[in-house]
Amino acid sequence: MISIIPLLLKIALAHLSGRRRQTLVATAGVAMGVGFFIAMAAMMQGFQTYFVQTIVDVSPHIVISDTYRELPRQPLTLIFNPENAALAIRNVKPKEEIRGIRNAGRILRALADMKGVKVAPMLEGQIIYRYGSTDKAATLSGIDPDAEKNITDIESDMVSGKLDNLKTYANGIVIGVGLARDLNAKYGDTITAVSPAGIVRNVKIVGIFRSGITALDNRASYALLKRAQILQNRPNVINAIRMHLDDPNAARSVAADIEKRFSYKAESWQEANEGFMAVFTIQNIIIYSTTSAILIVACFGIFNIISTIVNEKTRDIAILKSMGFGEGDIQGVFVFQGALMGVCGAVAGWGLGYAMSRGLGAIRVNIESELSMDRLFIIYTWTHYAFGGGACVIAATLAAWLPARKASKLRPVDILRGAA
Repeated sequence: MISIIPLLLKIALAHLSGRRRQTLVATAGVAMGVGFFIAMAAMMQGFQTYFVQTIVDVSPHIVISDTYRELPRQPLTLIFNPENAALAIRNVKPKEEIRGIRNAGRILRALADMKGVKVAPMLEGQIIYRYGSTDKAATLSGIDPDAEKNITDIESDMVSGKLDNLKTYANGIVIGVGLARDLNAKYGDTITAVSPAGIVRNVKIVGIFRSGITALDNRASYALLKRAQILQNRPNVINAIRMHLDDPNAARSVAADIEKRFSYKAESWQEANEGFMAVFTIQNIIIYSTTSAILIVACFGIFNIISTIVNEKTRDIAILKSMGFGEGDIQGVFVFQGALMGVCGAVAGWGLGYAMSRGLGAIRVNIESELSMDRLFIIYTWTHYAFGGGACVIAATLAAWLPARKASKLRPVDILRGAA
C-alpha cells in the first residue's frame, strides 16, 4: 500500500487539475473559514486576556472579608424546630458583634507562611469628602503602602504623586482621577473627610491614580492603615485581608482552602467576576459555531466536487479496478483529493487569518469604558492556527469520504456494461 501511495496522489492531482475552477472555489471557501476563525479567535481571546490581566493587576487575587458565606444561626433556632411546633418564633434579633477579622495578626502570619503568597491587611469603610461646596461619597481603604505594592499595580497607575507619599504626610490620601474630577480637586489640595463615626479631619491629596476601572477611579481612596482606623473610630481593626498569588489561576482552590481553615469568606478574583467569565464562554460558543458553519458550507462544496468527479470518472474507476486496484486504493484516490483541498485551504487560511489579525490590530478605537481601550487587542498563538487548520483538513477529508466510499463499491462489470 505504501508503494502505491505516490501513484494514488498523482491520480488525485490529475482529477483535481481537470476541474481547476471548482477546486479553487471550494478551496477558497475552506480558506475563508479557517481565516475567519483565526482572526475572530485572536480578537476575542485578546480582549479576554486584556480584561483578565487588567482585573488581575488592579485587584487582589483573593479577598478575605470579615463576613461568612453562610450566616451563623442563632442558638434559639438550633434548638427550636418550627416544623414540629405549635408556636412560631418571629423577629429573632441577630447577635450584635463588633465587625472586623478576629485574630487578624495570627491569620496574617499563617497566610504569609504559605508558599507563593503575599498578603496585605486593609480596613475599608465609607467616607464623605468635602471640597468647597461639593460633597462626594467614596470608600476609604486603610493600607500598608509597602504591602500594597505586592498585591496590586497601583504604584504604576499613579498619574500624580506616588504611593509612598502616604508615609511622608500624616494626613495624606491617594484618590482616583474620577473622584478628583468630581471634587474639582488637584494634587496637593487639602479637602475635608467626614466618616460615619462623625470624625472630621482635613486630609491632603498626595497622589492621584488611574486604574482603568471606572468604579475604582470614581470612588476609591487610600490612606495609611492607622489613619483610616482613627477616621473610622476602629482602632487596631481590619476587615479585609488581600492576597496575591504567584499563580493567579489557582486562586479559586486556594480561596476554598482558606475559607475552610479560617471560616471567613474568601473570594477569588474568578468568583468576583463570574458574570464576565460567563460572557466569555458565550463569546467562545458564538465564535466556534459561526466558523464551524462556514467550514461546513465549504465542505459541502468539496463533497459536490468529489461526487461530480466520481460520476465523471466511472470508466476510469473500472479500468483501475481491472488493473488490480482494490477498493481501498480507489477510496484513497478520492479521499486524497479532499485532503489535498483541505491542506491547501488550511495553508491559505493561515495566511488570510494572519493578514486579518494584523488588520484588526491596526484599527484604533476610542472607547470610554471600564478598560479605557484605544485599540483592539490581538493574541497571536500557534494553537489558533493548529486548531483551525486541523479542523479544516479533517472536515474536508470527511466530506470526501462519502463519495469516495461510493466509488470504491462500484463494480467494473456494471460500469462497462452500462457504458456499452
